Amino acid sequence: MGLTGRAALLAAIGSVPVGIWDPGWTGILAVNAPLAAACACDFALAAPVRRLRLARSGDTSTRLGDTADVVLTVTNPSGRPLRALLRDAWPPSSWQPGTETAASRHRVTVPAGERRRVTTRLRPTRRGDRRSDRVTIRSYGPLGLFARQGTHRVPWTVRVLPPFTSRKHLPSKLSRLRELDGCTSVLTRGEGTEFDSLREYVPGDDTRSIDWRATARQSAVAVRTWRPERDRHILLVLDTGRTSAGRVGDVPRLDASMDATLLLASLASRAGDRVDLLAYDRRVRALVQGRTAGDVLPSLVNAMATLEPELVETDARGLTATALRVAPRRSLIVLLTTLDAAPVEEGLLPVLAQLTQRHTVVLASVADPHIARMAEARGNADAVYEAAAAAQAQAERHRTADRLRRHGVKVVDAVPDALAPALADAYLELKAAGRL
Repeated sequence: MGLTGRAALLAAIGSVPVGIWDPGWTGILAVNAPLAAACACDFALAAPVRRLRLARSGDTSTRLGDTADVVLTVTNPSGRPLRALLRDAWPPSSWQPGTETAASRHRVTVPAGERRRVTTRLRPTRRGDRRSDRVTIRSYGPLGLFARQGTHRVPWTVRVLPPFTSRKHLPSKLSRLRELDGCTSVLTRGEGTEFDSLREYVPGDDTRSIDWRATARQSAVAVRTWRPERDRHILLVLDTGRTSAGRVGDVPRLDASMDATLLLASLASRAGDRVDLLAYDRRVRALVQGRTAGDVLPSLVNAMATLEPELVETDARGLTATALRVAPRRSLIVLLTTLDAAPVEEGLLPVLAQLTQRHTVVLASVADPHIARMAEARGNADAVYEAAAAAQAQAERHRTADRLRRHGVKVVDAVPDALAPALADAYLELKAAGRL
């Protein structure tokens, strides 16, 4: 609309002082008077935005990679129908890149005195809490020439939980656990430390499992069966210091450690063990203690959802002191941290004896698959230099792992996709060896 149209509109709605009008405008206004009247009516018939009442409902949590539906109820108490374009604003990480515009904008029509529901579907790309920003509503008149616009704040939070992609490995690990626990016919000496029952000897049984006193009381040879000990204490320690911020592939190392934590916690709770969680860098970031077997996994997922790597050097002495305070009795302590030489040799090794003299210690670390690919590169000078650098990094990592093993630590070093099942296997090996 040009200057003439705007002036005619302002004159029609009485917002321009009479003193500014020039007699030469009379003919122009006479021509545009119908347009001015139509615009004024359109503006007047647009439903007021400030009087709208908005409320939210819907999902309050979702797993990373899944969707969450948040419902916005718009109530129109005015006597004019609402014809509006609505924008439900959330942080950019609430959607996949490039989909925000289509997902956050809605056309809505609400008759006078009625209400309608609008659903915004979120697909977050990061863990943590996603909080709604504001709802902007542009209310149009029946002709669509003019609009009223305003914003409302309607608070809502959706917690984005870790995805637990390693859940697919749980059935196979539980099957192995049932073998150790005596739920299948595979029962051999050494696969447990608690006496379970007596049964008749069959060829192939370990002769060390024969119970000679029971055999003397009956006509058949009796052997003992064993099961893993239950009600052991397991403390999972997440290092949230600067090394956990390093990205392997497309995710931080901390996220891969979380996935391994969830698989091990699920397996150990099914085995009847008590599982606690400690997240630490220079102070306690999360602590989960004393949960029942049915509540431990939801508690861990909820506690880890908001954890982010801190760009500080982890205080190994503080971590050790806190772990000993959380686990005063003999326990399995699983450290999910780095195998980089400097943090281990300068931070962890000097205080490691405090943990190993009382507890069984497992250290799990995320390896970078890109290093392995670099080590295999050949073909030109750049590739050879990359291969040499990768081989040096791998050798240093192996030396650090060997030093830890000499201190009695079981080391699990695997790429992100393999870390969770490898850590679960290490736990089952300790069970089978009677070290838990």
